[in-house]
Amino acid sequence: MPDLQSAYRAHHSTETAVLRVLSDILGALDRGDFAVLTLLDLSAAFDTVDYETLLRRLETSYGIRGTVLSWFASYLHERQQFVRCRNSTSMQSYILYGVPQGSVFGRILFLLYTADLIKLVKVRDLHPHLYADDTQLYGFCSPDQALALQERVTECISDVAGCGRTVFN
Repeated sequence: MPDLQSAYRAHHSTETAVLRVLSDILGALDRGDFAVLTLLDLSAAFDTVDYETLLRRLETSYGIRGTVLSWFASYLHERQQFVRCRNSTSMQSYILYGVPQGSVFGRILFLLYTADLIKLVKVRDLHPHLYADDTQLYGFCSPDQALALQERVTECISDVAGCGRTVFN
């Protein structure tokens, strides 16, 4: 698990995430630097995981291949869902994206899927910290570099919105 991910890990909580980010920002302000903090909440993030991208990351970033990768693929593909209300049920439909949110395994797969987001933020010389599907990205600069910092943050947000193709693919 990435060091900068504070969810679903022992001794890593919302408190440790807040303390890390707050400490970094207060340290910058004490030095006389400007600081910027942007909070990103990936809407319905667990439901948007693309299976092929996840499987490619498992192989490329984590070295998972062969039978184990096939096992992950079979876990993700061909899943179905339906709604039941009393004695009525809807038609079954295939789930094309997403990992099961209620399972421990789904959370781990989501964290592995988003771990490269840290690289995406660092490419722009910013600092990331993740908590589940929430991302804090922040940076510091001397007062005379404020516009350049603003530009890096804007570019980083644009990269995230574009799924980080330059870093992830």
